[in-house]
Amino acid sequence: MGVYPDALENCIQKLATFPGIGAKSATRMALHLLRQPEDVVREMAKAMVEVKTMVRLCSRCFNFAEADLCSICSNSKRDRDVVCVVENVGDLMALESASIFYGVYHVLQGSITPLAGIGPDDLRIKELFSRIRDNNIKEIVLALNPSAEGETTASYLLSRLEPMDVEITMISYGIPMGGDIKYMDMQTLKKAMMTRRKP
Repeated sequence: MGVYPDALENCIQKLATFPGIGAKSATRMALHLLRQPEDVVREMAKAMVEVKTMVRLCSRCFNFAEADLCSICSNSKRDRDVVCVVENVGDLMALESASIFYGVYHVLQGSITPLAGIGPDDLRIKELFSRIRDNNIKEIVLALNPSAEGETTASYLLSRLEPMDVEITMISYGIPMGGDIKYMDMQTLKKAMMTRRKP
């Protein structure tokens, strides 16, 4: 028999499944929920269900969206000739919060990771090549994480992009090897984007 009532124990166990949330943090969160008015908790639960049922992937760039296109792809003020390639939506959000890039994005939904059995066909790479061919893209900015997986993905993309009629640049790395774009401070991201270079 647990220390807490079954319903509370169940809530703690469910909260502990979130990334970075251990048993202690999950317990604090569950106890916090108990102290909230019922309508606040219902709104929270509703928001969690809605995020699962209403959010999907943008049909063009694979960012999160509620409509067919995300807010970036449907924004007529963005420069559609320049596409920034990122590994995941967290990286896209970090670059957007730095307010330095005014093109559009392409989210690969991961990186090439042979040890985990993730190859080029498991990512949104074919869709990237189709976008380049069909939309007269002028520049591809590779903004991949400075990790072994990011480097492998960048090398693969460079080898496939080279024959295409498109300028290829990479963000500069004030980002340490093994770092993660979504956790970088805004100044580092701004500098990396502003000083992008040819590979």
